[in-house]
Parts: sequence; structure tokens; C-alpha cells
Amino acid sequence: MEENQYGRRIRAFRKLKRIQQTEFAKHIGISVTILGRIERGEKKPSEEQLQTIADVLQIDIKELKGE
Repeated sequence: MEENQYGRRIRAFRKLKRIQQTEFAKHIGISVTILGRIERGEKKPSEEQLQTIADVLQIDIKELKGE
């Protein structure tokens, strides 16, 4: 369940910033396939990946965590 929460929030912020999935994956250093799995809730991002994602999206990591 937690993985799905991260995925939905990551996808929502990415779309809000109007960043394509391929471009976003390149910026955070993972494949589009892995990003897709994260956004669908099939894979949980590591703490390091969450921080990188937050940095690229220019948001606080707490926003990704729903805190």
C-alpha cells in the first residue's frame, strides 16, 4: 500500500510540473521501466531515490511522503 501512495504522489507532482516520464527518469538516474513500476505502486523507491525525486521536482521530501 505504501508503494502505491508514493507512486501516485510522484506521478501527480511530475505531471503538475509537466515533466515527461522519459525526461524525469533520465534526471533521477533510473530507467523508464523502473519509474513506471514506482508510479504504478509495484516498486518502492529507496530513501535516496525519494530525495533525488524531491530535488528534481523542487519539493520537500515530506510532500512526497505525505507528511
